[in-house]
Amino acid sequence: MRNIHVRLLALIACLLLIPPLSAAGQIPERISDEDFWQMVLDFSEPNGSFNADNFVSNEILFQRLVPRLKEHGLGGAYIGVGPEQNFTYLSAIRPEIAFIIDIRRQAMLQHLMYKAIIELSADRADFLSFLFSRNRPAGLTVDSSPKELFEAYDEALPDHALFERNLSAIVRRLTEYHGFTLTGPDRHDIQYVYSAFFSYGSELAYSTEPALPTYKQLMVATDKNGDNQSFLGSEANFQFVKKLQDENLVIPIVGDFAGTKAMHAIAGYLKDHHAVVNSFYTSNVEQYLFLQGNWDKFYINVAELPVNPDSVFIRWIPKGSRFASPLKRNINALCPISEFMEAFTGGTIRTYRDVLTMTN
Repeated sequence: MRNIHVRLLALIACLLLIPPLSAAGQIPERISDEDFWQMVLDFSEPNGSFNADNFVSNEILFQRLVPRLKEHGLGGAYIGVGPEQNFTYLSAIRPEIAFIIDIRRQAMLQHLMYKAIIELSADRADFLSFLFSRNRPAGLTVDSSPKELFEAYDEALPDHALFERNLSAIVRRLTEYHGFTLTGPDRHDIQYVYSAFFSYGSELAYSTEPALPTYKQLMVATDKNGDNQSFLGSEANFQFVKKLQDENLVIPIVGDFAGTKAMHAIAGYLKDHHAVVNSFYTSNVEQYLFLQGNWDKFYINVAELPVNPDSVFIRWIPKGSRFASPLKRNINALCPISEFMEAFTGGTIRTYRDVLTMTN
């Protein structure tokens, strides 16, 4: 263990010398289809499992964190986990490149589904029509508010013929336009995910538990000042995410945070392209890593990432003693990566509660 700590101290000392985010560059303006797909294949680990499909986030208050997140600077690289909440963080920090890591291949395929839909949509109203397979209501414009968009689609009926046409368009976009190789099970999983959005529309939630937020509730929520910070909060936010997707700069990876391949590959790519991690959204994955006993492997992986003092973890901290948390409600919070890694190397991070004490 002492040798690991010595190696990590040396790594962190080097990482603290990395220049500010504004100095980061050399990420390509566009990644070719061939290189994008090769990165997905080469960076990914074997398919894993989780106890939920996780079609939609369950973090209703996450927009409240966005103003604080913006204060840490724009640009750089983004790393995240989970479904659509990543797009809101992308629209907030405007990174040059993003990697979405999830232990399940189905999650990677869901992001490919999103990629195709976003690319094929001219604006937010088109996006919602495509996502839910409802015909676009009349009167919606680029200036429509999220509330107006979702209220209009609440009146629109699901259209099975439109669903079939859209599903075919998604697969064609990925396989014929981009040239990605999808297996039979991959196509089945995309249909399975897309069917959930068709069946439930904007009422789709993380699970059927009544207390969990729906897609609509997540998108029409606001920060503490009443401003909608979601990627559907404005046309400008959506168009930024669309530009990243159009240029193949949002790369979904199948990987384990504590694994031996995905995190290492991402760190190597960022170093090779002189990019600094702006934000790393971990949700509450660390909680599970502590339960599994491989949390230290994750932080050893993090030590490889190029960061600076402005780089932050974005965490979702669930309430209750079941999660070793003293909180009475779920919150989203930030933690400086460099400061946290110094604590880990110093031996003061031993439990999930230690993680929480450094997060606010």
